[in-house]
Formats: sequence, structure tokens, C-alpha cells
Amino acid sequence: MAESQSTTLTPTDVQNVELQDANDTHTHSSSSKSSNEPVQLDIEHAVVEDDPRMWSNTKKNAILCIISGASMIAGLSANIQNPANAQIEQELHASSGDISLSLSLFILIQGNFPVIWSAISEIKGRKLVYLFSVALFTLGSVIVAVSRTIGLVIGMRILQGAGSSAVIAIGAATLADIYEPHQRGTMMGVYYSAPLLGPSLGPIIGGALTQGLGWRAVFWFLVIWGGIIFSAFLFLFKDTFRKERSMTYQNVLKRRLREQQLSEAKDDPRQISEKESGLDGENRTNSKDIEAQQTVILASAIKEVKLSIADVNPFPPYLSIISRKNNFAILIASGLIFAFSFSIAYTCARTLSMHYNYDALKTGLVLLAYGVGSVTGSILGGRWSDRTLSRLKAANGGTSFPEMRLESTKIAMVWLPLSVLGYAWVCQERVNVAAMCVMLFLAGFLSIWIYTSTLAYIVDANIGRSSTAVATNSSFRGLSAFVAAEIAVPLQDSIGDGGLYTLWAGLMIVTECLILLVLYKGRKWREASVEREKQKQDAK
Repeated sequence: MAESQSTTLTPTDVQNVELQDANDTHTHSSSSKSSNEPVQLDIEHAVVEDDPRMWSNTKKNAILCIISGASMIAGLSANIQNPANAQIEQELHASSGDISLSLSLFILIQGNFPVIWSAISEIKGRKLVYLFSVALFTLGSVIVAVSRTIGLVIGMRILQGAGSSAVIAIGAATLADIYEPHQRGTMMGVYYSAPLLGPSLGPIIGGALTQGLGWRAVFWFLVIWGGIIFSAFLFLFKDTFRKERSMTYQNVLKRRLREQQLSEAKDDPRQISEKESGLDGENRTNSKDIEAQQTVILASAIKEVKLSIADVNPFPPYLSIISRKNNFAILIASGLIFAFSFSIAYTCARTLSMHYNYDALKTGLVLLAYGVGSVTGSILGGRWSDRTLSRLKAANGGTSFPEMRLESTKIAMVWLPLSVLGYAWVCQERVNVAAMCVMLFLAGFLSIWIYTSTLAYIVDANIGRSSTAVATNSSFRGLSAFVAAEIAVPLQDSIGDGGLYTLWAGLMIVTECLILLVLYKGRKWREASVEREKQKQDAK
């Protein structure tokens, strides 16, 4: 069985190497193979024109800044409405149930719509999806800003949720397009730090705009931000998507080529050879390397057969992701961490308002402690994740596999449940707000330290399907946050902050157990799933 799916050859190396010795650590060859056997590369390292991984650091950093700014939309728009809720209720004659519905539906749609965006991006590329989704978000924001009824607000918040959701999945896929696996932890940490500021900056910005200009100013602010991001994508962003490196595109293209062969065979009894169709037998391999892409369709064939969005059904790839045991376990863990983050920001605002008599602006400043902790944990956790991967790879003879990255989460596992327990009883006993800020910082720092590694693992463990994998992760996050939003307030009212976050401390222990399970069992599960999927694909 193969050791790894993270081939470390750079695209330049790939172009210069035709034969490789069987003992070279950059291949997954076994000792029984001939030294004349061609290098087997995973689909992420297929040779492409204008390879995004060969771009300059300046261009890569510009892309990172643009998608980070876009991802802040997702974090801000989910929380920026909270300080304006009282004014919206009064002006639009809405009930608290209507307001809760506008928030929970936004989160639900934002979490699950990336599955659609991901499927489109695997056919039409990243840039088109970015432009269309940000335009949709901006349009929804304009209509909310001029709405006269709560029904229209709820409907357009759903549109905002759909528009703001694309960057959640496609952003991580874009980073996978331009960075090698050993760089992704750090870059994921930087990228993910932007939306993490949303729960903290949202109440501050929303509170200031609501107090100074009224609730509609909140959504005009989102219109302006959406316009800036749309312009950045239109004029400064170069598409990173390459069809040769998309497993979804390649599989659909193979199916279309087979259909074309059958159609031609009916008209011409002469057999159409695989070579003529672009599926040259020389590109096939009987290698036991389950991580290597068997066949990459030739560029000529890609140009001859044009695919449309109708060729891609987003749900089979989604089901394929969750059918892998390692994915399912890590997705549940990811969903629980996000639900915890959403719950603590939501209920902390109520606690500060009800028991400390804080207004929206002061509440936002306290929640900034959680945001700063989260951003710090994201950046440092990402760096530690990459460092751990590099260290373990060196110790393993230069060969790595995705589960190695999860080793970096152990350092935070002991302290996360303790910090959540500390927050629970600091709030319950109504101690000085400074103690609450310390607990918020620690909870944010430790939870996102762990989450950064799980997100990078989801990308690394699903070669050629990074956008689908992250979209599936977003779906789990959205569903978990939706449930957390619906049950947080009733539980807080019935058992208090102490009881609620003692329960959350227990759930964080469950989360850590799932991550450890993937760390020690995930590789075996993943390789068995890849082999099973390969056999199923070959049988078609």
C-alpha cells in the first residue's frame, strides 16, 4: 500500500524527470519495481500550462489577500446584524422569532450552498464563481438596505447567505491550487484568520453604524465591501483552476469521451482505439500506488470536448466525501468546533447585555478578545501544523501522509476543555469582565489552533477534490451552527452559562477523541476507500 499522497516533486522537477529509481523517496514505488518505471504523480501534480504553483510569491500573496478579504464577508455578515435587531424589530414590526429566523436561515444557507458553488467551480473555474457569488451577495445587501417588510429582509438574507458562501469552499481550494501541501497549514491559518474576526468586528461595526446612522447603514456598509471585493476579483485576480488537476472534471470528461466513442462506433463499425480518443493506454498504470492518478486526459481531448454545468451533479462528489470514514469523523469534529464558536459569540452577547448592562459597542469590544485569540490561534496553529508535518516527514525518510498533520493538535487538546470550563463558571458567577476576556481569548486560541489543522487535513486527504471537500466541511459547519443557534438560548435560560458550557467542554472532549481516531486509524481508512473507489471507477 502506498505511503503517501503528497508527492513532493515540484512542477519543474516533473517536467525534467522521465525515469526514476525505485528507491527514490519522492515516488511511492515498492522495492519490487523496476528502476525504469515512470514516475507516478498524483493528480495535483499533473503538468499544466502556466502552473499556479510556479507563480511568484507576490502574485500568490495578492491572491491570498483577495480571498481573505472576501472570506471576511462570510464572518462579518453573519454577526453584523445583531446590534441592529432591536431597531429592525421596531421599524419593520417584526417579532423576535422573525429575527431569529433571519439569522438561522442565513447560517444554514451559507453552510450548505458551497456544495453548489464547488460543483460549478470544477467546470467553469474559480474566478467566475467568485464574481457571480459576490455580485449575488451585494445585490442581496442592497435589497435588505431598502426593505420595508421583514419578509423581504428574511428572503434577501438567504440570498446574502448563498452569495457569501462561495469563498468558504472555493477559497481553500484556491490555496490548494497555488501552494504545495507542506505550505498549506500556514497559508490556511492566514486565510482563515479573516473570517474569524467577523464575530468580533461584526458587533463593533454594526453597533457603531446602528447607533450613528441607523440599521440600514449596516447593510449599505456590506454593499460597499462587496463592491470592493468584486472589483478586486474582476481586475486583480487570475484564475488558479486547471482542468487537468480536477478529479471531478477528469471523471466527467472520461465519461463524455466514452459516450462519444460509443456514438462514433455506432456510425462506424471500425473500433475506435483508446489512443484516438485521448485515453492512450500508455498513460495507464497497473501500479499498486493507489494515490497516483491513473489517467490524466490529454489537453487535446479537453479542448475537443466542452463540458457544461449540466455535466456535474454536485451530490455524488458530496456523498463520496462523507462515505470515507476518515472524512466523516473529521467533518463531525470540524462541525462541533464551529458550532461551539458560533454559540459562545451568540450567548456571550446575551450574558453581557442581561447581567453586565453592556451596550452593543461594549459587547463587541469584549468579544474582540475571542476574535484576537482565534486569529492568533489560526496563524500560529497553521505554522505549527506545517512544522509538525515537515518534522514527521523527515523522520519518515522523506515520505509524508495527511494524517501526520493532526499530530500538531495534541498540544492544545488538554487545555481546550479546561478553558471552556473556565469560561462556563466565570460567566455563571458573574465575576469581573476581565476574567471573561481571558477565558474568551484562550477558548478562541485553542479551538482554532485545532481547527486550522483539521481544515488543512480535509484538503490534503482529498486530492483533486479540495473544493468539494471544503464545501462538505462547510455543510457540516452550517448544520451544526444552525442547531447550536436554535438550542443555545433555551439551554442558557434553563441551565445557565455554567451548565451550557460544561456540556460544551464535554463535546470538545468528544471532538478531540474523533481527531485522535483519525490520527491513528485515518490512513488505513483513507487508503482502503481510495482503492475501493479506484476499482469502482475501473469497472465502469
